[in-house]
Amino acid sequence: MIGIMSDSHDYLPAIRQAVNLFNRVGCSLVIHAGDVVAPFAALELKNLRCPVKAVFGNCDGEKDGLLRAFQDFGQITPAPLLFSHENLRFLISHYPPETQPAGDIDIVVFGHTHRAQVNRDGNRVVINPGETCGWVKGVSTVALLDPATLVVDIVPL
Repeated sequence: MIGIMSDSHDYLPAIRQAVNLFNRVGCSLVIHAGDVVAPFAALELKNLRCPVKAVFGNCDGEKDGLLRAFQDFGQITPAPLLFSHENLRFLISHYPPETQPAGDIDIVVFGHTHRAQVNRDGNRVVINPGETCGWVKGVSTVALLDPATLVVDIVPL
């Protein structure tokens, strides 16, 4: 399983619930699509039993602090972030893609809108896990991606 989250906005109770879920299902990777916000919130992700790949969001102001926080357990970088994991090619951004990315991309992950959605474009899966914080839409959500089947579940916390 691959855990996907976004827009956690320093809300520690929901971040901790997400970490517990991702550890419980045995995620091999967790993706954060931006707006962790503060380094103290990022440090909660150290409790994951897998690496984390993340991009900066529009509310991630203390970038140097976030870079230091992530250095022991993962990676945070400006978007877009391109990488491969479990034979899948990922593109991670905070903002929704304005156009479909060119190239051999299997999974597109974004956040920012705080609205959970899963769309398919041919063999490509586009995922917004919704908001981990739950402040805008009233429900804290994350996503679980099965890399073998490309089935995506939006999971309320």
